[in-house]
Amino acid sequence: MQSLPYGSWPSPVDAALAAAHDGRPDDVGLVGDEVWWTAPRPDEGGRRTLVRRRPDGTEEPVLPAPWNVRSRVIEYGGRPWAAHMTGTGPLVVFVNFADQRLYAYRPGGGEPCPLTPVSPLGGGLRWAEPDVRAEYGEVWCVLEEFTGDGPSDVRRVLAAVPLDGSAADDRDAVRELTGERHRFVTGPRLSLDGRRAAWLAWDHPRMPWDGTELIVAEVGPEGTFLDARTVAGGPEESVAQVDWAPDGALLYACDRTGWWNLYRDGQPLCAREEEFGGPLWKLGQRWFAPLDSGLIAVVHGRGATALGILDPETGEVVDAAGPWTEFAATLAAHGERVVAVGASPRSSYEVVELDARTGRARVVGAPHSDAVDPAYYPEPRIRTFTGPAGREIHAHLHPPHNPGCAAPDGELPPYVVWAHGGPTSRSPLVLDLEIAYFTSRGIGVAEVNYGGSTGHGREYRNRLREQWGVVDVEDCTAVALALADEGTADRERLAVRGGSAGGWTAAASLATTDVYACGTVSYPILDLTGWGTGETHDFESRYLESLIGPQAEVPDRYVERSPAEHADRVTVPFLLLQGLDDVICPPVQCERFLARMHDRGVPHAYLTFEGEGHGFRRAGTMVRALEAELSLYAQVFGLAPLGIPTLELTR
Repeated sequence: MQSLPYGSWPSPVDAALAAAHDGRPDDVGLVGDEVWWTAPRPDEGGRRTLVRRRPDGTEEPVLPAPWNVRSRVIEYGGRPWAAHMTGTGPLVVFVNFADQRLYAYRPGGGEPCPLTPVSPLGGGLRWAEPDVRAEYGEVWCVLEEFTGDGPSDVRRVLAAVPLDGSAADDRDAVRELTGERHRFVTGPRLSLDGRRAAWLAWDHPRMPWDGTELIVAEVGPEGTFLDARTVAGGPEESVAQVDWAPDGALLYACDRTGWWNLYRDGQPLCAREEEFGGPLWKLGQRWFAPLDSGLIAVVHGRGATALGILDPETGEVVDAAGPWTEFAATLAAHGERVVAVGASPRSSYEVVELDARTGRARVVGAPHSDAVDPAYYPEPRIRTFTGPAGREIHAHLHPPHNPGCAAPDGELPPYVVWAHGGPTSRSPLVLDLEIAYFTSRGIGVAEVNYGGSTGHGREYRNRLREQWGVVDVEDCTAVALALADEGTADRERLAVRGGSAGGWTAAASLATTDVYACGTVSYPILDLTGWGTGETHDFESRYLESLIGPQAEVPDRYVERSPAEHADRVTVPFLLLQGLDDVICPPVQCERFLARMHDRGVPHAYLTFEGEGHGFRRAGTMVRALEAELSLYAQVFGLAPLGIPTLELTR
């Protein structure tokens, strides 16, 4: 055991290793006897590929590079693929990221064939949640169609695309299933007899976790939707997912009690103060899946999620046994087979199959393998802190940890407070080599699920209503100071970091508190007035009305809380990281902030990355960003990490 100062411990977890293991499997599905999913490829330009697991256990990509299976609907995307078994094998329909067209593909049968046209208007035509309806010779999905060059010149409807390719160059060949009654829609779910369709819809200024409507329509003999009507949900009631039971009952997850619980034809199935749903950031997310037996596979929990089987007759839930302590919002079922994606603090996300008859769960895809000795992994602790007015703050603490090193007696470690994005989201407690990159070198990490985070009911989520830039900042500050006061962290060596909405919280923390010695701010929101008046995409263009308040009524609040308006208050070093293709938090937000920092003498660096959007996907980008962040902390905290390029700070 070496005695070395915090931040100088040698570690095998380098930035390249962390980047190579970034991302997780998603969009799981069952295709015949095979399990399929999408998977990240950071070293292939950040694309996502479609992977299949054959019955003999071998994994192989369905599509080679450069095909990138990813939708841009609402910019955060939606389920980008579907498959239908035919007499000659699977027919795959997928969205290609580069042109956002739908393609049909038969593995081993030549190149993918386009099904939809390209539009020259604005963001063009985009598609999500494809559902192959062979009985109509169509694929049904969500269509997002831009009608002009502005980010809000857009309409969304449910549409049917011919499978014969006749719409590849003819927009008029696409059949619309719904009118423009709502601004946002999810893909239709058909009852097993094909006679009814159900989907979710909502309108500005609501976000889907604020309030959605559950709509049901009859399906006519020619695949037309008739008598569409709202059967659940509303402005203050969020329905997160809908599906049909085998007997034709309508199943949905709704938070009318303050928790996303499951309902069957309007009656609660398992009334608990825990979540059976979540925030719909991506179309097609699934927290439950009905089984042929009448049982329901569920992803559920409070503060964390488990995979279980719910008996709707008794309300009993039996969770799958295994090492996984967190499951993502992707789920598929066929017969009594259930496929999900699970992880734990000691294992990364992997594809898990559960046999509902036996209760046996096993890894069937993307199996976790230790890239380094797991002795270098973080050893996290779940903590609850007390914030202003005595409110609870949930957090995950990752102390410095290295099996071969310890700090000299009396030295306290530096800590970085991580603010998650969203802000209506949360930090799951899973193995993250990006965290290990810091903890194994002697830098602690505190992930704060501040007020407004999900997983703890609607009341906890609503703490952020009109309080963004206040409650999130206060909660992160309370955790940082509590760690210092209890002797866990060095009060003089605290930092804050975050991306997207977490970048906002980090920047606002630097501008309004004196707690942190430095900060890392990635693809952030910095100017509320600009962001709320056309500088972001349509999906979040009215989000600030709930987070800050209606701009017409409280314009001063938009100014007062924006870090860009108070750059003079930032007095400590910082690092800004920005993708140049980001349309959610565009570079102009950083540029405006930096213009107001000019000649103020505050050390800082601004790194931009071509080809990167909102969130970094390319291995080279992630390596550069991580090493730059560590260099910032080294310079500010007086650390001596090994082999890290020095980040040049300007004033």
